[in-house]
Amino acid sequence: MSSVVRTLEGARVLVGVGGGIAAYKTAHLVRGLVAAGADVRVLPTASSLEFVGAATWEALSHHPVRTSVFEDVDEVAHVRVGQDADLVVIAPATADLLARLRIGRADDLLTASLLVTRAPVLVAPAMHTEMWEHPSTRENVQVLRERGVSVLEPAVGRLTGPDSGPGRLPEPDALLEAAHAAIAAPRDAHGAVRRDLAGRQLLISAGGTREPLDPVRFLANHSSGRQGWALAHAALVRGATVRLAAANVELETPPGARRLDAGSAAELAAVIAEHSSEVDALIMAAAVADFTAADRSESKIKKDDGDEDSVPALALRRTEDILRTSVQRRGQEARPVIIGFAAETGGEGRSSLELAREKARRKGADLLVFNDVSGDVFGGADNAVRILDGRGEEIAESAGSKIAVAHAVLDELAGRFADVSWTP
Repeated sequence: MSSVVRTLEGARVLVGVGGGIAAYKTAHLVRGLVAAGADVRVLPTASSLEFVGAATWEALSHHPVRTSVFEDVDEVAHVRVGQDADLVVIAPATADLLARLRIGRADDLLTASLLVTRAPVLVAPAMHTEMWEHPSTRENVQVLRERGVSVLEPAVGRLTGPDSGPGRLPEPDALLEAAHAAIAAPRDAHGAVRRDLAGRQLLISAGGTREPLDPVRFLANHSSGRQGWALAHAALVRGATVRLAAANVELETPPGARRLDAGSAAELAAVIAEHSSEVDALIMAAAVADFTAADRSESKIKKDDGDEDSVPALALRRTEDILRTSVQRRGQEARPVIIGFAAETGGEGRSSLELAREKARRKGADLLVFNDVSGDVFGGADNAVRILDGRGEEIAESAGSKIAVAHAVLDELAGRFADVSWTP
């Protein structure tokens, strides 16, 4: 059996391909997995080869493609392939393939390997809306999730022909991020992703707000939204239902997340106010502007070309402190759990950690995730954080990929939910 691997770099990944037209997207996923450093073997069903041929999978994965348990019999391939895997991704998973997975069929190399593997299994369904919404399919998905399989929600959009609705395979970039989240997730005793957030409703903010100065210009920050996106991906594979308050984020929506777009700090505050009372946890990962224009100009602010020293004066006012307001709105209730983020650089003789500890005490959130942004953090793949409690005491730290950091934050959240002394 494979030792536990937490990143795609060097991981042995099985990609199962079901017999649906969306299989063409999986070719891009395989390329992304290989680019991330994974050793990928593609296990297509026989019917899927009617859509994308074996030559494509062999060229992309650099491995031969087999479908039958009677191939490579001397190597006992139907056992070895599953045993050696660090992660299994099935995309697309048709209604028929979901049914076969649910009842434990082992009539080809893919389904046989799935009975053997103890690696996390990530399934991305794709089918017509009526098939996805059929009671049999819904029951199959529920059973698979109860067994620890991470079954993603399909995207909503254009399907085969003129049809449109839920059932579309998510885009390859979103599937790749879900694979990062699945392989980095904590495991249960059977090697499956620990679904310790199943049944929990999370509201996660991400990105950076933009404060308009005139019809052309705005005040903004460098936040890309990648840490908030990582939190959403990680929470989804651990079973949570996620609402994602996105402030100017140009990333593929995590499969299954309900996206709530906002532009300015005021718009984000309105989204948080509307939804925070309906969730079990609020995670404020967005970078919210501290200031906005006191008076937005209705026309473009002009410069005086005749006076090179002329600079228009900008009057600013403070924006709402969304984190603090959310804590005050909650009052003495324990729900939702509120987690804030603090980006600090230090200054005036005080360290960034000192400032973060003071902020934790002042804001009153249950947890504050602090990172020093003196270096190249915004938009990067990695992060380093310390997690503080409401008294400013450090209770955990994490460094590495933003997915790894996301799981560290969610570990603390899951621990709070599991604490018998805490009641929602």
